[in-house]
Amino acid sequence: MSARRVVVIGGGIVGLAVAERLSREPGTAVTVVEKEPTWAAHQTGRNSGVIHSGLYYAPGSQKALMCRAGSQSMIELAREEGIPHEVCGKLVVATQGRELAGLARLRDRGRANGLVVEELTPEQAREVEPHVQCVAALRIPATGIIDYGAVCQALVRRLESRGATLVLGAEVLSSVQRGPVTVVRTTRGDLEADAVVACAGLHCDVVARRLGHHPSAQVIPFRGEYYELAPGATHLVRNLIYPVPDPSFPFLGVHLTRGVDGHVHAGPNAVLAFAREGYTWGTVVPAELRQTLAYPGFWRLARRYYREGAREMLRSASRHQFGESLRRLVPEVRDEDLVPTAAGVRAQAMKPDGTLVDDFLIERAGNVVHVLNAPSPAATSALEIARHIAGLVPADA
Repeated sequence: MSARRVVVIGGGIVGLAVAERLSREPGTAVTVVEKEPTWAAHQTGRNSGVIHSGLYYAPGSQKALMCRAGSQSMIELAREEGIPHEVCGKLVVATQGRELAGLARLRDRGRANGLVVEELTPEQAREVEPHVQCVAALRIPATGIIDYGAVCQALVRRLESRGATLVLGAEVLSSVQRGPVTVVRTTRGDLEADAVVACAGLHCDVVARRLGHHPSAQVIPFRGEYYELAPGATHLVRNLIYPVPDPSFPFLGVHLTRGVDGHVHAGPNAVLAFAREGYTWGTVVPAELRQTLAYPGFWRLARRYYREGAREMLRSASRHQFGESLRRLVPEVRDEDLVPTAAGVRAQAMKPDGTLVDDFLIERAGNVVHVLNAPSPAATSALEIARHIAGLVPADA
């Protein structure tokens, strides 16, 4: 009996985790295609490196369930592969009285998701983070830090050891159906597949359409800009310090996170990117920007959040304004302590009515599975997303 041939599109952490999971199944030949010359070039390699606990997500949602399980499976993988990581915990701090209700909602949601959530007074918070300013705080011990690039390299090694075919520099152009077989056409030749899993991140909806699917949402790219604390200021942050999220805005707000390398990152903000890979204001791909501006949902979102969007743009344009957001959490951070570093772009799926897709979005069409929304905490949840997707791929494909 011939092997089941599965093509996985996308070499970020979700695609590699899916491929690694499928490669364990007897009689399955896995091929991974990635358009970049390296693995984890975009969202996976440009994030805060946090192992999320599952604090923020609606109880019972895929994000909540997969993040809780994924934080454990990610730590197990790190231990098995010797990947630098640490379960250091994090603080979420209320800096003024009007944020206390939001802090209480987070506490209740975290506990509903099965987390240990400690309530701290300002004095107790400063025992954890001596330089923090707050009126109250939550400590979530289960949050950690990791090098997701190293996770991807470990997944690649596992795939190589099992004989998977790994193809870099191969962009997917289209597909044709030949009976039960899907022929995926790429810039490096055609691939015959009994099943396809598309994990194309920033280009997931584009790839879906190239494969003949009509996705229920479109990706709108939001750039997240970061600073790094200068070496003389890293002592101001021991581990991870987050604000109470603004309930009127669908992003977490800038925060301070120590990486496994000891560097402390500040950010990200959230501004519209003018390209799917628009890591700077000067990076503009006219066709992609037109696609965003022509989408009805974008203008509905813009009308809803124009005030918050204007604040984000001001913070993007001004290091001082960025610093002001951080000084709400740690007053001793100075503007001169902030060193610009690489930005990321979040692939956020949006419905035509302007609502942001809050949960992971995975759609199956025939023998093709499309991952259409996998922003944070997808890296934390990657091994559980892979487990879920492996169950969607027909065993007899």
